[in-house]
Amino acid sequence: MENKKRSFFDRLTGGINSEEKYKEEEKVSASEKEKNGNGWMEEENEEMELTVDVYQTPTDILVKTMVAGVKPEDLELTIARDTITIKGKREENENIDEENYFIKELYWGKFSRTILLPKEVEPEEVEATEKHGLLTIKIQKVDKEKRNSIKVKSI
Repeated sequence: MENKKRSFFDRLTGGINSEEKYKEEEKVSASEKEKNGNGWMEEENEEMELTVDVYQTPTDILVKTMVAGVKPEDLELTIARDTITIKGKREENENIDEENYFIKELYWGKFSRTILLPKEVEPEEVEATEKHGLLTIKIQKVDKEKRNSIKVKSI
């Protein structure tokens, strides 16, 4: 096989260009195609890992991820002082026979992602919103510099 240099995007996403994909598909034996009827690799109970953006403002840590097609009640967020876990399930509403697909790239099923946060956060001070499929989670950072002066009262 030729040793072609892959593009930055291909290396970043783990993708391959269409020529390489065609050559790889030719290598799939007929017996492997017969396993599920179409040669696609299907694994039961596998969870997809969400892609995320995580950044900070002076007071908050923000986590953004795409959850298009997922109902808010199908999302589960678990937040600790140093981690956040996002779990959910995207369900396919249509029942289409596999042989009628030409391309099937959308992910349907369970997904999750646990992120180690760069700063300590307040697990009770969280705001999660979804707009047009974009989930935005805003978590307040622990303010270690915060001081509180208390007056002592005589009883």
